[in-house]
Amino acid sequence: MHPVANAKPLDLPAERLRFYAQVLRECIRDARSRVLVVAAGPRDKEVFQEAGFTNVVFSNLSETASFAPFEFMVQDAEKLSIEDGAFDFAVVHEALHHCHSPHRALLELYRVAKHGVLAVEARDSALMRLLGRLGLTELYERQGVYFADGANGLRGGPVPNFIYRWTEHEVEKTINTYAPHLRSGFRYFHGHDAPAALLYPGPVARKAALRVAYAFYRALAGWFPRQQNLFAFFITKTEPPGGLQPWIELSEGKPRLDMTWARGKYGPR
Repeated sequence: MHPVANAKPLDLPAERLRFYAQVLRECIRDARSRVLVVAAGPRDKEVFQEAGFTNVVFSNLSETASFAPFEFMVQDAEKLSIEDGAFDFAVVHEALHHCHSPHRALLELYRVAKHGVLAVEARDSALMRLLGRLGLTELYERQGVYFADGANGLRGGPVPNFIYRWTEHEVEKTINTYAPHLRSGFRYFHGHDAPAALLYPGPVARKAALRVAYAFYRALAGWFPRQQNLFAFFITKTEPPGGLQPWIELSEGKPRLDMTWARGKYGPR
């Protein structure tokens, strides 16, 4: 269920943009913050500009749109040529699932962000898996690539990407595996948009089935918000020493197990 840019029917992209703008304002309160946006497109610029941000660097594999008056740099989200903690925050919107490794890209954002990472993606849920088995939402973005004239697939290319959907637990496992010495914080937001198939031409019968499914989906989402497709997660970082796990100490600037803590916990060796 991914809307596309410039789609007209039902003005469905507006739902996702409202969700994106809402979580951006909620998570990054200071519009003067230095922010890196990866895999950026015109919608990202629109959201940040309307929110009043002024110190934003947009990036992508190539510059396919104008980001003026903001700065733009060519960057691969899976391998950023940026120093650790160079930005206050890093943001990705609807793009991790276009990477060879969504986890690698997320960890690169975490590495270059000093205070936190905001990601807006799709959520893996029982309802979405059911809709996928019924063919009412795509598992691979074949339709989007077709209507984009063979683009916007894996890493922006012609191969339809698998739509990688996240859960809260998976986000935490990914970050805690990468940085077990830090106490990262996690916030989650849920919302919904309509099936992408409603944005494209198609058989009348299929359109009707999708509209019925979407009505059911919205009703169910009211009772079970975590079953919704739209999913944002905000990962916060606190610099050492305040952000260290209680069983970690710094030795010559590098983290290690605090042996005094361990001795009190486990006794003499």
